[in-house]
Amino acid sequence: MNYKPFEIVGAERSGPWVIACDHASNLIPPFVNNGSLDLPAGDMGRHIAYDVGAKGVSLALGALLDAPVICSNFSRLVIDPNRGENDPTLLMKLYDGTIIPANRHADAAEKERRLDTCYRPYHNALADLLQTRPEAALLTLHSFTPQLAGRPKRPWHVGILHADDRRLCDPLLELLQQDQSLCVGRNEPYGGHLPGDTIDRHAISQGRHNALVEIRNDLIHTDEQQAHWAERLAPILQNALRITLANEV
Repeated sequence: MNYKPFEIVGAERSGPWVIACDHASNLIPPFVNNGSLDLPAGDMGRHIAYDVGAKGVSLALGALLDAPVICSNFSRLVIDPNRGENDPTLLMKLYDGTIIPANRHADAAEKERRLDTCYRPYHNALADLLQTRPEAALLTLHSFTPQLAGRPKRPWHVGILHADDRRLCDPLLELLQQDQSLCVGRNEPYGGHLPGDTIDRHAISQGRHNALVEIRNDLIHTDEQQAHWAERLAPILQNALRITLANEV
């Protein structure tokens, strides 16, 4: 079986960032229910299966920031890499009103198999990448749907999520909010602390500078939109990191 649960682009880059795209792909590996979760193609193209547009923005940002980028190569519906191993939403059986047929009867052994073949190799690769760059900030890039089923529309164009460590996120938010054309959310559309998530595991626990950026996915559907947002975010991210480091001198 020639399957790899992650992709690293720009491993040789030496800029001050490492970028992780946890929900980059909607791929179902061949060893998971013969490569299908028994969902229609329309559902596999939605936000429930992956973060639409996030991979393209991540790769474009990596090029602009001289940063290595690690992307998952499995759907969040297989196993969610942005959850702790004990999180009840690690292996979803119902998401945004959609039942995931092939997950309905997934037991503890199946969850462990997916952890071993997808989740843990991804996190081990990210840990190895960061170990060689002890001073680098960790940026995780996500996207969110404009509206969940039966919920109000989400007005934010971009959200910055954080837990207690706000060293980088505060200046990042301030810089974004200077653009009057943007609706910017702090810990929107989600709260910023999930025990065991990627930021918690690889940054907060080690005192590493970090930021989680969420972009509304209708703004980054096309390659052009993804490139535009990368170009928009890159100088802001660099300035925010510069301000953060200057504040610590």
